[in-house]
Amino acid sequence: MENTTALLEELGLRNRAIYLPSTIRDGHPQAIIPLTEDEDIQKVKMKIPGRLIVRYGINTEDMAIAVTTPGSINIDMLEGRPGPTASDIEAAANYILSGVLDIASSISVNLTDARIEAQANGSKLHYEDIWYYRCLGSPIASIIAAISSEALQKPVRIIDESYGKGKSRIALEVLS
Repeated sequence: MENTTALLEELGLRNRAIYLPSTIRDGHPQAIIPLTEDEDIQKVKMKIPGRLIVRYGINTEDMAIAVTTPGSINIDMLEGRPGPTASDIEAAANYILSGVLDIASSISVNLTDARIEAQANGSKLHYEDIWYYRCLGSPIASIIAAISSEALQKPVRIIDESYGKGKSRIALEVLS
């Protein structure tokens, strides 16, 4: 995290990361952080090479850095890829966050069209307003984003995260 934080700060990147399923990223789930502010990020359709600086679209400005995240690392703890339903994502998130890592007591997930709402109850980690979290989300959000991306086989971006009274609330956008 320290190296990624230093890289983000040195490059002045404030864009939100896009979590990619392993099928797009050469068998390893990762996140990309676009180098330019581009609201039309729906273009992540092709396989992304296993490099640090990558092209994610056809235009010359469609460049990003690719990073391993807490979610990328912890998703390997799952025995298989979760299914594309809210209950499958919720079960996988509960297994990792509650069962293995013990950083939340329970996770609930709601999936509607292109949006995922998740809540981590009894959260032992909370969101901090630091550069890394602004781009990649907290560790809990990162893990939920990576699981969701892998389950749906689509890129996912954390669009909102808040913490209060032992609960972390995470909103994700599913990109097509």
